[in-house]
Amino acid sequence: MAVRVVIGGAASLSSAGEPGRPPIFQEPPILHHYNSPPNWPTPPEGWTPPPDWRPDPAWGPAPPGWRFWLPAGPDRAPYPAPADTTGPGRFHPPHQPLPGNGSAPHPPPPPAAAAPPLPGSGHVDTEIGLFGARGRAKELAREVNRLSDENARLHADLDRLGGLEVVELEQRKQRLTEEIESARTARESERQRAHAEHQARKARETTELDAVTARLAVLQQRVVVTEDLLILQEAGVYEYTHPLDDSVAYKAELAKLRDRAKAMTRKDGGAVQATTSFTMNGSAAQGRTMVGEFSKLLLRAYNNEADNLVRGMKPYKLDTAKDRLDKSRATIEKLGRSMDIRISAQYHRLRVRELELTADHLNKVAEEKERDREEKARLREEKQAQAELEREKARLDKERRHYENALAALRAKGDVEGASRMETQLDDIAQAIDNVDYRAANVRAGYVYVISNLGSFGEQVVKVGMTRRLEPMDRVRELSDASVPFNFDVHAIHFSDDAVGVEAEMHRRLADKRVNRVNHRREFFHATPAEVRELLAGVAGDLLEYNETPEALEYRQSRNETESGTATTE
Repeated sequence: MAVRVVIGGAASLSSAGEPGRPPIFQEPPILHHYNSPPNWPTPPEGWTPPPDWRPDPAWGPAPPGWRFWLPAGPDRAPYPAPADTTGPGRFHPPHQPLPGNGSAPHPPPPPAAAAPPLPGSGHVDTEIGLFGARGRAKELAREVNRLSDENARLHADLDRLGGLEVVELEQRKQRLTEEIESARTARESERQRAHAEHQARKARETTELDAVTARLAVLQQRVVVTEDLLILQEAGVYEYTHPLDDSVAYKAELAKLRDRAKAMTRKDGGAVQATTSFTMNGSAAQGRTMVGEFSKLLLRAYNNEADNLVRGMKPYKLDTAKDRLDKSRATIEKLGRSMDIRISAQYHRLRVRELELTADHLNKVAEEKERDREEKARLREEKQAQAELEREKARLDKERRHYENALAALRAKGDVEGASRMETQLDDIAQAIDNVDYRAANVRAGYVYVISNLGSFGEQVVKVGMTRRLEPMDRVRELSDASVPFNFDVHAIHFSDDAVGVEAEMHRRLADKRVNRVNHRREFFHATPAEVRELLAGVAGDLLEYNETPEALEYRQSRNETESGTATTE
């Protein structure tokens, strides 16, 4: 590293010193004083650097071309120095160790002779001769002005570019560090606050959700399902709560129950229970009057609810009606809590039993009506079958008389061969008459049929029934009336001496496949024709004819026309 040495009032470079170490200042010349750089601390007046003295590295390098030694005298003004020379860290006196070098102070060296300026140093000659003094002075004055302007510009650049003292830099660094730490702390605090608010909001939402869920559960317990379709889907087959013989017995039992309920609604009948120690305006009598009036009002509301449930009762609505009446009683008890008013348990049981008997009565009436319709249909079919048998017997009797007359005529003519053929025909007619008589006498004889309606019920629904008609297809044609969109297709018609027994056994084996599980007189089953064929063969024996694939002529033609119309439209 080059070392700056001051000789004869000018700075020059020397190779003295070692690499990596700060410059070493040589002994100053005589009649010169030390000029501290502007970014270094200002030394005390008259101070000169001792031998081996080194500046603090924290001060930074001196400006390029800086003159460390200036001539001193009455005609020479010292070089401008920094104004601020106070405060800690500005300058370390020579009698104290300097930071960073660890060297002890030394006394100033003896003065040395001034040296002439080095060639090419750029310094002007300070000696002015006798001649040309004025011009030389002007030239020096212009140089001084130029250097003053340059010095002012350099000071401005130092102030603008951060040529600050070390302490100021440390202070600014400390301020910036504190600002950065403060911003980091504020950001962390904001993040923690946002996180805490998020957690609190999440906790509030969870609490609100739990409260809403609990409230929903309470409300669901209070809800009474009144949708008929939903109730019908969940009801299944109705079971009697109080089975009696017929609707008349239910009606009589209901009358007795209602008389007991009316008796309990009278004064002190026990329908309502309430406190006896309630007072109003300090009067026990007024309190009893108020309790009695309020009890009547609540009992009336309860009875209106029970009566409406009875009037709108359907057998499949029984559970819903009981649940609704229980909730009505609980609501009345809640409204009368201040006076301890409530519907008694005994009276409530009477009204619930009334609902049960009403549902049983309605179901029994419906069953009796269905049996009556079924019986009428059975009698109507038997009447038609009897009429058919009588007409057939009359026809056979008339035909037999014709054959008997013809046989007598052939015998009178002596036509033995013709008479023999006529006798054979008479035997066939007699056999047919015997069959008709047997059918008329045996009410269990008839035809068991298996039919389906692909267009109306699909591929896996069949009907298994029985008819006593002489012509079983007449019954099939009656079923294929306007109540269904397509005609029934016949899979089998089997005659049996015990057609009633065969039908009953088939229904028993297909019981778990019934379409209508409430009304067993509806003879439709979820089964394929092939499945029914196997069951019928096992019950009735060998089958002479059975068609597993339904013809469904009208249905198939209608479907083809629909598909063709759709294709044409597209």
